[in-house]
Amino acid sequence: MDLSNLKPAKGSVKRSKRIGRGQGSGKGGTSTRGHKGAKSRSGYSKKIGFEGGQMPLQRRVPKYGFKNVNRREFKAINLVTLQNLAEKNNLEKIDREILISAGLISKNDLIKILGKGNLGRKLEVHAHAFSKSAVEAIESQKGTVVKL
Repeated sequence: MDLSNLKPAKGSVKRSKRIGRGQGSGKGGTSTRGHKGAKSRSGYSKKIGFEGGQMPLQRRVPKYGFKNVNRREFKAINLVTLQNLAEKNNLEKIDREILISAGLISKNDLIKILGKGNLGRKLEVHAHAFSKSAVEAIESQKGTVVKL
């Protein structure tokens, strides 16, 4: 085998449509564009959201609300979850790496510990934010709260 006898697979290469090359080609005259109207003209491009002159949806529906660019999204984790995790793996310290390995958060998430449930053991908890009830519950078990 050499480069001189290479050719494309049968049926993979099609001849291009030669548009606007006279009536005999079958594609002369209007050049497959039909008769008149914006779509038959050169330079035509439909704007995004154009609905044929009808008032487009994005102009019919009123503006509403706003997006706060400074919003910080926290991944909420309850004390019940921490308790179960600590019992299952026999832990005294819960930090980002443990929560990531347990599949509770992804590596870019900010963590907030919420106070739902009871804590039955002393834990050192590392997170970005804590609710008041969570801090009280952790400290009542002689545990420590570490803000990241």
